[in-house]
Amino acid sequence: MRDVRPRAGRPSVRSPKVLALLGVVALAAVVALIAGCGSSVAGSGSSASPGPTRLTVFAAASLNKAFPQVATAFQKANPNVSFTFNFAGTDTLTTQIEQGAPADVFAGASTKYGDELSGKGLIDTPQVFATNRLVLVVPAGNPAHITSLGDLTRPGVKLVVGDASVPIGTYTRQVLGNLDSVYGSSYSTKVLKNVVSEALDVTSILTSVSLGEADAGFVYVTDAKSSGGKVKSIDLPAAAQAVASYPIAVVKASNTAAAAQQFTSFVMGPQAQAILRSYGFMPPK
Repeated sequence: MRDVRPRAGRPSVRSPKVLALLGVVALAAVVALIAGCGSSVAGSGSSASPGPTRLTVFAAASLNKAFPQVATAFQKANPNVSFTFNFAGTDTLTTQIEQGAPADVFAGASTKYGDELSGKGLIDTPQVFATNRLVLVVPAGNPAHITSLGDLTRPGVKLVVGDASVPIGTYTRQVLGNLDSVYGSSYSTKVLKNVVSEALDVTSILTSVSLGEADAGFVYVTDAKSSGGKVKSIDLPAAAQAVASYPIAVVKASNTAAAAQQFTSFVMGPQAQAILRSYGFMPPK
């Protein structure tokens, strides 16, 4: 499996800290190549600026389909603005920014990390631009014959979840705790015993399930919707849901702060919000 931690035994060779350090080096190299680009951009209006501008956007892995489309829509009014995206787990993005990785915009999948970066003075005050929900997914062929959430306690079921250090892992454990009131107080304990691996981002969970490497996994509704039929979804009871809130903010160290602010404002606007809805994201509360 890709970007996945073994459940027990030896430690992973891909810890979040290691991934973050590798990401900083790679991103620094990319930015060095584009450092010669100009930084002027149109203000709050829709007219394009005369100078080229490149925005580096650090975004949660679950935004990897929707955000490029949002950027394309933004570029129609601002053709001289181009984008570099860094999609990863929100905890990894946070660590990279804390370690000085060059970024202009932060868009995470948990307000916890937005508040952390803002509290350290590394980003502007974040705004929630979207929300998401969780769903259980199984391979399209469903070889383990999982038809309900209750089946996750069966011996031999192979479950992959997000690591506790990343938003999808935190939300999954919240959901399992909520389901104790539905399936009994020991439900979450029994389910967690069937976890065979813990992923560092939601994309890895979806990949593991779609390839049949796991019998089931918890992902965001948006990821299940974008799977192209490779997985089947089992909805969660409304009372058990954990709502994921997505914050966005300009990184204070940005050399293109005006453009970054214009993009974050665009994300909050009706055109970008319509694109996000088309991918299954819900409006901010």
